[in-house]
Amino acid sequence: MACLNEAMGKGRKTLVLVIAKLRKKYTLKALLNYTKLAKSTYYDALKKLSREDKYKGLKTLIHNICNKNHGRYGYRRVTMHLHKQGIKINHKVVMRLMKEENLTCKVRAKKYKSYRGQEGKIAKNILNRNFKAEKPNEKWATDVTEFALYNEKIYLSPIIDLYNGEIISYKISKRPILKQVLDMVEDATRKIKETKGIILHSDQGWQYQKKRYQTLLKEKGIIQSMSRKGNCLDNAVIENFFGLLKSELFYLKKFKSVEDFIKELKSYIKYYNTKRIKIKLKGLSPVEYRTKSQLVA
Repeated sequence: MACLNEAMGKGRKTLVLVIAKLRKKYTLKALLNYTKLAKSTYYDALKKLSREDKYKGLKTLIHNICNKNHGRYGYRRVTMHLHKQGIKINHKVVMRLMKEENLTCKVRAKKYKSYRGQEGKIAKNILNRNFKAEKPNEKWATDVTEFALYNEKIYLSPIIDLYNGEIISYKISKRPILKQVLDMVEDATRKIKETKGIILHSDQGWQYQKKRYQTLLKEKGIIQSMSRKGNCLDNAVIENFFGLLKSELFYLKKFKSVEDFIKELKSYIKYYNTKRIKIKLKGLSPVEYRTKSQLVA
């Protein structure tokens, strides 16, 4: 019984494992009497250990998924990732296991506000919160967000396709200048064969009120749409992307320098487009979803 004496000082989990092992040699009653452990307590602990062993492999997979995606996935996306690997598991089980393993996602943060009052022509709210698009490059949205680090500020201006949430084009700048937005539009239109009729929605930021910006859209055949003043819900899709970006990159990692952050920012956008699965896209990344839809068409 020396091993029992040793196990009694190492916690209930170890003690129960030793008792289970010794049952081939001694009766359960004798072992429980010796350790002064209640029968119900023994079986409850044994059941818990059995459940832990059952999900041991699954927990390893969940950890691998979370680590590969830098802790950016919640239980829903982890569940979808497991389903893609052929593992049929209920999302509630995944949620419980992630909670047990302390695998959680980060919170979101506020964005840069570009509104300075009316400086030019305000376009109509053509989009009117109808964020659903039937095909790629039917509806786009744009905005500018700000990152502050190392006593500097970095501004990101992307265009997102409302069909699949893909970032079509983006420009990074150390100042919120009009050229950043103009170059972003030029870059996006170079990638698309036909731009006539595309709706490009934004807030009432000063950049989007400028004549040069509005003229560029007209030249490309793009229809301008603007949110109502001070109503962030009118541009919810791009707001959501900025929230993800800040919670999954900016507040999740530490950067050696501004240049290091810019490098990681570009890497994240590539990851977001090609690797990060979305629940609304049936477990596919934006690029995977677009590619699959084009093959079907």
